[in-house]
Amino acid sequence: VVTETDAVAEAIILDLIRERFPDHAILSEEAGGDPIDNHYAWVVDPLDGTTNFAHRIPLFAVSIALLEEGEPIIGVIHDPLRDQTFVAERGEGSRVNGTPLRVSQVTDLDRAVVGLDWGHSDEVRAQMLAYLQEVAPRCYTMRALGCAALALAYVAAGWLDSYANLALKPWDTAAGILLITEAGGRCSALDGGPYRVDLPGCLATNDLIHEESLTLLQASIARCEV
Repeated sequence: VVTETDAVAEAIILDLIRERFPDHAILSEEAGGDPIDNHYAWVVDPLDGTTNFAHRIPLFAVSIALLEEGEPIIGVIHDPLRDQTFVAERGEGSRVNGTPLRVSQVTDLDRAVVGLDWGHSDEVRAQMLAYLQEVAPRCYTMRALGCAALALAYVAAGWLDSYANLALKPWDTAAGILLITEAGGRCSALDGGPYRVDLPGCLATNDLIHEESLTLLQASIARCEV
């Protein structure tokens, strides 16, 4: 789903970046753009959660990140309805409207609020349904926001304890993963290694429940491959 608002917001953001940083690469969801392995690259999602927006579900956001050699060094996620701006700078922590963020201190999965999203392909949906079946009996409760940027910001803020998604693009995650790591959390690829913004699968947690969550996610994916 692409709305007129996506296009208008994207044009405004890209014009500002090009005016102020003419030598930087830009990758945006709707316009496409340059490779993100340039020395400096901006990654932009002008409206993450477009389906929510189009259906008047109040969960959507703008996500902008600056990458240096493929690694996020600045990340911003703005929720216009709640007037919340989540900001992270590498080595300087994460904040929302100026207030420092810290991931939750939940240590047991049975006390965790677990986030996930479905993706659009049959394969990804089957994998996430398998994960739902694995984790739902073990966690406190689950949420599917339909907006990866906000879900990642909520992990950084300690409002969600984990978030899993297997159908991500760089503009979905570039800002959010920096928010989480700067707030003391962990983002990994599906093999447990460090997450890169060019990977589709990501598990983001408060770090304290990461290994248990990763084991369940890996088992769910493996079950679908049999």
